[in-house]
Amino acid sequence: DLAANCRFHCVSHYDENGLVLAARRDIVEAGKAPEKVAAIAKKFQKDNVFKIEGKKADVLYFIDEYTLRQPEISAAFLKIAKAAKVPVASITGGCIGKALKILGYVAEGKKDASTFAKKVAATGAKTLVVSNPAAYDALKNDFPAWGLKLSCKVMHSSEFIVQLLKDKKLQTVAKKKKTPVYYLESDYLKNYNDNVSAPHAILEALGFEIKPFGTNNEESYSAGEGACVLLELNPELVSKLAKQVASRADNPRKDLILTASPYTRFVLEKETELKVASLEEAVAELL
Repeated sequence: DLAANCRFHCVSHYDENGLVLAARRDIVEAGKAPEKVAAIAKKFQKDNVFKIEGKKADVLYFIDEYTLRQPEISAAFLKIAKAAKVPVASITGGCIGKALKILGYVAEGKKDASTFAKKVAATGAKTLVVSNPAAYDALKNDFPAWGLKLSCKVMHSSEFIVQLLKDKKLQTVAKKKKTPVYYLESDYLKNYNDNVSAPHAILEALGFEIKPFGTNNEESYSAGEGACVLLELNPELVSKLAKQVASRADNPRKDLILTASPYTRFVLEKETELKVASLEEAVAELL
């Protein structure tokens, strides 16, 4: 599932993930990609038209495919920005290169990333915010590796919200009685990006009691977030992963579970009875 747990937890930070991705690239460059994989890659290459919505603003919010499928997330984010009196424009569209790179189509991924970078630069935005950690990883790591320099600062939505809280731009009603919540770590925020602290900082600032989920903190409970396109490649496996996550819950129908990943939220809501919400929704509810 490309969770990359070894990158973070292994004493030598062994990058088994890198080996898998390099092997996929070799297969594609040798012209031996499986037919199904080639078809998925072709679809993503067609899906690279980006649209700007809203007036010109210093903050640009990227609404990726999984955030678009769940309008509650972007609505919550925009509610937060409005409460903080921060004007936001949005950009929507398809692949910014991550999905293609994951499949082994690295050159094609770079092409789409370049298209996106030019579109962002044309907006004049100073900050680019994303809810999807996979997109965040692409912008923070893949783009620089491809020699693509963005004209603005990149932030995950949790980092953006934490900054608003620090600057006292948000008036929130903290929980008087600490409400227990289970936070599912994002593979991309934790294992790919040095364990971004913002999600935990938000929950602590809002008065939630963060309870440990599952059997240990070295397992991934993202239902395949790191694999990025696992729903297209193997939906049956995604269903099994989601049900495995649900089996680890203390009380599946009552536990409040939060995630920083729109992908994880989408899959768990689709495949299980878990009560799952995004960090943006949790914050918006307390404004």
